[in-house]
Parts: sequence; C-alpha cells; structure tokens
Amino acid sequence: MRRLTLEGVAPVDAARAAVEAGDAELEVATRTAPALPAVQVEDESDDSEEAEEPEFAEKFLGTVEAPDGAEDEAPAPGTASDGDQPEEPRGRARLRALPGGATGGDAPTGSGPRTAVPGPAPTSGRVSALVDAALAYSRTACDNLLVLGPEGDPATWWTDLVEPAWLRLSERTVLAGPGEMPEVVLATSALRALRNYTEEFERVMVEAGGPPANHPSRMRKIVLVFAAPDEVVPLSAHALAAALAAQGSMARIVTGPASTHRSVELVTMVRPTAVVLATTQNKPDLDVVHAVNESYPELPIFVGLRADAAATDLPFGPTVQRVRSFTGLLHEVLAVIKAR
Repeated sequence: MRRLTLEGVAPVDAARAAVEAGDAELEVATRTAPALPAVQVEDESDDSEEAEEPEFAEKFLGTVEAPDGAEDEAPAPGTASDGDQPEEPRGRARLRALPGGATGGDAPTGSGPRTAVPGPAPTSGRVSALVDAALAYSRTACDNLLVLGPEGDPATWWTDLVEPAWLRLSERTVLAGPGEMPEVVLATSALRALRNYTEEFERVMVEAGGPPANHPSRMRKIVLVFAAPDEVVPLSAHALAAALAAQGSMARIVTGPASTHRSVELVTMVRPTAVVLATTQNKPDLDVVHAVNESYPELPIFVGLRADAAATDLPFGPTVQRVRSFTGLLHEVLAVIKAR
C-alpha cells in the first residue's frame, strides 16, 4: 500500500489492491519491486527512545535490505556510535534511497525459468506488479506475469492487464541508465507472450484436425491491422490479431513505414475482409484511413478511438466505423467476418 501511494495511487485503491494481493503476486513483487524510499527518523529529546529500543532504526529502515553481514560491519543508519556526532532532531526525514530499478535487465540471481504464476491474481495487483517489474528492468518477472497459455483469452489479457500497465508506464518520467527503458521491457515480454500463445494455439488447432494458418480457407477472410504511424510499439495491434486468431480468424499486422500509397498497395495485394486501425494514442494520424477509404469505399474500416475529439477527423461514410473500446473493436470485426 505504501508503494502504491508513493506512486500516486489513491489510498483507498492502494489499500484495496494490498488486501486483494495473492501469495504468488506478493512473491513476484517482493523479488522485482523497486526499492522504496527509506526514511530516517531520529530522536530530538534527551532521553532517546532509541537507546531503550535498539531495533528502532531497523523498523523504520526495513524497506531497503542491507547486504548479507552488513549489520555486523556497521551500525544501523541513524544511530550514533560511541563518541560520534550527535543525532539530528527527531522528526526530520532524510531520503536515503530514491525509488528505482535494478540495472541488470533480468530477475534477481536465483530466479528460475519462466513459469506461469499459479492461480489468478487480482487484476489491480497484477498490473502494479507488472509495472514494478518493468521499472526494475526484470525481463524474467515480466515474462512470468504475462504468460498466456493456449487456453487463455488474449482480449481479456490485454484489456485487464497489459493495456493498463502500458498506459501507466507511458505516464511515468524515469531517470534510466544506458540501455534501460521500462516500456521496451514490457513490450518485449508482451510480444513474446503473444507469439508463444499463437504458435501453441495453432499447433493445438492443427493437431485437432483444423487447417494450418496458410490454408486458403483461412486466408480468404484475412483482416489487415494497421498501427498509428507514430506508435512506438503497436502492442494493441498485435493483441487484436491474437484475439482474432483465438476466434479462428486470420489477421496480419502492418509493421514498419507505411505511407498512404504503400498502404493502399497492401490492401490491393491482400484484399482483406476488413481493415482496422488499432492504437493506444488519443489523437492518431488518420491519413491511412482516408487513403484506403477513398480507394476502396466499400471496404469495412474500423478505427479504435477513445477520444471524441479525434473522431471528428474520420472520413464520413457508412463503411468507416469508430469504436471506443478494444473489446468492441474485436466484436465488430468478428461480426463482419461472420457475415461474409
């Protein structure tokens, strides 16, 4: 709860998340959470309570673990040794450590291979644990939290876990070292989870007698998913493609530079059942939508836009539809695929 309130979460929400946290989630958070500020409170009075209770400083500095054996080598912070300088007045708080992550990029030493966290953890707590893991640059912890088995639901995985964590990270200002970027840690683990899910799902499907991914029966109703031009990592596009795959539909994501001319060429070559613009941006560039709609006015185009202001820039027409939520976007695309 203290960590969440330091991050700006309302106390009532922080308390709820702390109470709902499961054992598996707490274990992951313990290993991966950034260090919290340790506050030293020292006695101002002559009859120091610290002298009567030697564990006083340890209780208030327990958020930062000392190396093994450190307690035997030096006195606890905030306590004065024989003949040392007098203590500061009690009530003054000094910041000993700033919140931050480990710089190794992986989980702490001793972490095992990637395994699914047993049991469903509360969503709010898992989101916080995922943000903490990304801020700690712990790839292994992110992988563990983002495991998506073949029986999982990519749509729920995205809307309840990945997207909230991604949006929280996008609001953070981080003082990172060279090679450290929390968003990249989270994005890499999320993309790896989606790829593993899709490969396993396809394997199970083929073993059950279904057609492979490149079979003409599946390619006839392909969906072309575009990301906004300035999207750093088009996670929502990949999540939508995986969610469509989970429903037996084929989708391909357009990655890399895609000018309006090139986008129209891709639509001409692929001949998709529908085109989707999936983005987490509030006001994305809609030039691709205009270009495709002008060249193929009968082609269904779905644009995921939450902000009403951005919707005014959409081309007007019966085949261009604005959808506010990821779940709504998925359902609308599936309805078009089913109707064709």
